[in-house]
Amino acid sequence: MPVSPGFQAFVLDLLAPLHPGARRLFGGAGITADGVMFALLSRDEMYFRVDATTRGRFEAAGCTPFGYNRAGKEVLIESYYAVPDGLYDQPDELLSWAKEAIAAARRAVKPRKSKKR
Repeated sequence: MPVSPGFQAFVLDLLAPLHPGARRLFGGAGITADGVMFALLSRDEMYFRVDATTRGRFEAAGCTPFGYNRAGKEVLIESYYAVPDGLYDQPDELLSWAKEAIAAARRAVKPRKSKKR
């Protein structure tokens, strides 16, 4: 599921107002901001983090969940959905969707239990 350096640079430039970071992830990349991973890059496509609050918006736009093949079977990761193609040409709207993805990623973070001593 490789991602080209050019596509990764393009995405990071579009998301620059959010101060994103990128890290290698199984040949692709994970995009982070504010301490959470909110996007995946794979095969030169971007997928945003979704949850019950945001999934409907992606489905209404005809977006599909992230998927890959493992041992001849397709595995779907329904917590990440493809970004609608038209958003790459609408930077302000893309940032709005990205902010919702960051919020979904924050909601997915489980609070850590403190250790008693």
